[in-house]
Amino acid sequence: MSVSLFSLTFSDAETFLLDSKKVQASDGGWLVFDITTTSNHWVMNPQQNLGLQLCRSINIKSAGIIGRSGPQSKQPFLVAFFKANFNTSEQKQACKKHELYVSFRDLGWQDWIIAPEGYAAFYCDGECSFPLNAHMNATNHAIVQTLVHLMFPDNVPKPCCAPTKLNAISVLYFDDSSNVILKKYRNMVVRSCGCH
Repeated sequence: MSVSLFSLTFSDAETFLLDSKKVQASDGGWLVFDITTTSNHWVMNPQQNLGLQLCRSINIKSAGIIGRSGPQSKQPFLVAFFKANFNTSEQKQACKKHELYVSFRDLGWQDWIIAPEGYAAFYCDGECSFPLNAHMNATNHAIVQTLVHLMFPDNVPKPCCAPTKLNAISVLYFDDSSNVILKKYRNMVVRSCGCH
């Protein structure tokens, strides 16, 4: 028996043979087809992705092939690996920490803040694009959201680049009664960033 896999083109009258396998009735296991060319084409031209068509020379059940009506553990599936190119000019840098110095004078707060004059606050910015690498400190939710965004980009946004760890700073200032107060303000300095 011969089993063939075809790629459907934009005009569904056309199909292209991707791979073909000859199998014996006594064979067992999975049928593996190489669809590298088609998957690369789909990445470049997603509007032309009309799917795959599996054809066989004889009746599927009489050959012992399990189809959609079979158990969940034996359902067909597609595994694909794509390389992400982060060097293109269209894409922003990956999510990371950036320099930001906050001057209390620039904010007009110099009359009530005694010290410090400012501090290194830092900020987070960058893309949270698939695949989310380990250095991006992505939450499990962000990883799942990225995959859903790939499938439904108009409905679900990419995860956001945001602080994952923050430090406190101590500020010496005048309160409303002109008393000098030393207070520790939590979550003022970005220590690390990640995708959320």
